[in-house]
Amino acid sequence: MCRCETEGRPLLPLAPHETLPRAPAAACGLSGENMAAPRARGCSLAGLLPAQTSLEYALLDAVTQEEKDSLVYQYLQKVDGWEQDLAVPEFPEDGLLIVGVHSAKFPNEKVLDNIKSAVLRYNITHPVVNDADASLWQELEVSCWPTLVILGPRGNMLFSLIGEGHKDKLFLYTSIALKYYKDRGQIRDNKIEIKLYKDSLPPSPLLFPGKVTVDHVSNRLVIADTGHHRILVVWKNGQIQYIIGGPNPGRKDGIFSESTFNSPQGVAIRNNIIYVADTENHLIRKIDLEAEMVSTVAGIGIQGTDKEGGAPGEEQPISSPWDVVFGMSGSEVGGDDILWIAMAGTHQIWALLLDCGRLPKKNELKKGTCLRFAGSGNEENRNNAYPHKAGFAQPSGLSLAPEDPWSCLFVADSESSTVRTVSLKDGAVKHLVGGERDPMNLFAFGDVDGVGVNARLQHPLGVTWDKKRNLLYVADSYNHKIKAVDPKTKNCTTLAGTGDASNVITSSFTESTFNEPGGLCVGDNGQLLYVADTNNHQIKVMDLETKTISVLPVSRPDNAVVDGPFLVEKQKTLPKLPKSAPNIRLSPVAASPGQTLQFKLRLDLPSGTKLTEGVPSCWFLTAEGNEWLLQGQIPSGEIESISSQPAISLQIPGDCLSLEAVISISVFLYYCSADSSACMMKGILFSQPLQITSTHQECTAPVELKYVF
Repeated sequence: MCRCETEGRPLLPLAPHETLPRAPAAACGLSGENMAAPRARGCSLAGLLPAQTSLEYALLDAVTQEEKDSLVYQYLQKVDGWEQDLAVPEFPEDGLLIVGVHSAKFPNEKVLDNIKSAVLRYNITHPVVNDADASLWQELEVSCWPTLVILGPRGNMLFSLIGEGHKDKLFLYTSIALKYYKDRGQIRDNKIEIKLYKDSLPPSPLLFPGKVTVDHVSNRLVIADTGHHRILVVWKNGQIQYIIGGPNPGRKDGIFSESTFNSPQGVAIRNNIIYVADTENHLIRKIDLEAEMVSTVAGIGIQGTDKEGGAPGEEQPISSPWDVVFGMSGSEVGGDDILWIAMAGTHQIWALLLDCGRLPKKNELKKGTCLRFAGSGNEENRNNAYPHKAGFAQPSGLSLAPEDPWSCLFVADSESSTVRTVSLKDGAVKHLVGGERDPMNLFAFGDVDGVGVNARLQHPLGVTWDKKRNLLYVADSYNHKIKAVDPKTKNCTTLAGTGDASNVITSSFTESTFNEPGGLCVGDNGQLLYVADTNNHQIKVMDLETKTISVLPVSRPDNAVVDGPFLVEKQKTLPKLPKSAPNIRLSPVAASPGQTLQFKLRLDLPSGTKLTEGVPSCWFLTAEGNEWLLQGQIPSGEIESISSQPAISLQIPGDCLSLEAVISISVFLYYCSADSSACMMKGILFSQPLQITSTHQECTAPVELKYVF
């Protein structure tokens, strides 16, 4: 927004109840000729209400942009001239620049580390403060999410907007406020320097993976690598077959290497076709693995407000699709002619017709039609025999149980902290576990095993059906647990996780931990449960028979990227060593053309640490100014174990272009504490001077590259 520094306090948007994942909207105020200073109302937003209301009505009558600008300018003259400012109270920290104020709904959202993860996950680049006790929320008498306030140079409140969809007003009010205070010499155009938390993190094969699914024909996994804005197709051993999209967000169809996504979530695969809930693009995308192409099948790329639908998919606006699953129309079990969509943005369940067919209580529908199936669009926990009268609250996970007696969709309804069912026969929406009976109460959450409404969940994001055991597994995201639900008895019990947000892997389900798991799926004929452990940047593998947990080692062949089904050689980019990395200059070594030198790594990690699983530590050779030394060499490799570190070979070329050179060995180690609660990256540079001589050199002992971190 406006990064302008004022002589007093910053003129910056302040989102007093900014919650994640929703993006903050705007807040606005208005002026009228007969406006007087508000009577004493403390410093709450209610003090702006009379003035804002007058301005809103006046703007409705304004015709030209000049008239609107003038009205806002006059309003600012009035508000700025009040004898007593409506000032925002200070936080107890001195010198704090407040832009985003996070006042949580769920207990899990109050934890600072979880807020950091959310800031990273949604690529937020403005400062966010944790209003854990909701002190500012209460002081300003904020009433709902989201609210945004614009402040003047004295910390005086100028405008507030409640709810979403006020972009034009926000830009209008901000631009005129900037002009108003610049005219008075109270604005300085100094850029505010911000150091982003994400820039300090080491690279990772996965970044906030949101969902995972299994191709039951080939046993491949499809992973929504949400933070990297890409889709991965991975073999059972973790080796990547396809990388589609990423690493930056975008909205482009075409061949794999050119296609882009924006924070994709749900994925479903059948017959080498993948459907993707491209959440932040408000699209449903189709990936054809045989044709190596990506296309758009629903959505227009702009967040929609339509709560009915019915247009062809590519013409139908949709809103924040969060999960997708294949299904069928009617009660037949055999086909997959519908793609069910958890439409989190409008709090509904939608359907995309993959072939001609019909939905319960609907006429025959054409292939490609995209429309609402269940949910009124009101954010509620309302169950009803009539699907359009039911209410959901950010449905975020779907799973299908097509066989009788279930014949339903299971829905992880995140904001109501419930799991619900939607009948495939008549669309009736029923309660399964969590929440409470009052459809308007979206605060009935917790962590309690129990039956039906007596069970408590906290913001579940994923569900998957185990037809072998007739059980539903739930990613109880904010409780950092995996739970199992028997739909016949409605009994909900903890399967794995302690409730701590960490990354402990033990031989016991209940002693292992997760960090906001977002998606899960059953594979290997019911033996394995794959979990997208989102904030741990991992896919965890739970063996339901042996009750053991492991991490899927996602990797790709060395020096290769994937573009379609073929591996294309590509030189690795050398990571940048930290400024603090030691530079060790070794004693010169004499070598003759054709001779092979050996370098042996002898690195010691701090006591009680281990190499980070899933993040390959590595080494690189460079020879600045003497690149001829590296012709035909193996310039890089991975370090898989501290106990068995690799030897690095360098064969001196037969034709040497210089008699003196320096070969540099850069080493990058990624390691964690024993309980994986803290991880870090360390680097070191070894510089080896070479003296090239025509005299044949006897075989020399390997050069040891020693260092203790």
